[in-house]
Amino acid sequence: MQAYDPSTNPLNGNEWSFPLLEIVHIASFAWSVGTIAIVDLRLLGVGMRNQTSEQLVKATELWTQLGILLAVTSGMLLVTTDPASYLYNPAFRFKMACLLAAIVYNYTWRQRVASAPHSALMGGLAGGLSIALWLSVVFGGIFYAFI
Repeated sequence: MQAYDPSTNPLNGNEWSFPLLEIVHIASFAWSVGTIAIVDLRLLGVGMRNQTSEQLVKATELWTQLGILLAVTSGMLLVTTDPASYLYNPAFRFKMACLLAAIVYNYTWRQRVASAPHSALMGGLAGGLSIALWLSVVFGGIFYAFI
């Protein structure tokens, strides 16, 4: 089997392609996490008190899904620039584990809590854990450069 040569990747052949893709990745991730945070903050009882968490989930759902789709797609393209450096980096593996956990959590328990009547404690737990998971994804991405 022939080893992968990063120099053959078109994203590595142009000085602007990687940084532009990185901008798309970060912006779309911020977009999706921002829409998730709106619901999480409402679950925590902070802000948007004129709407229920269920109304906010419905209002942000499409934007959240589009943001996640774009962030994951652009992220996969970024990994192709040098797969070994990503896959062997513990911060990247941490980020991927947290991303998987955050997405699964977002569309399971958090979604159920946000879409039904819930106690302040249950809402706080659901929103707090969601924020913690998404912040872990962010820190995994930041620390990738330092490990």
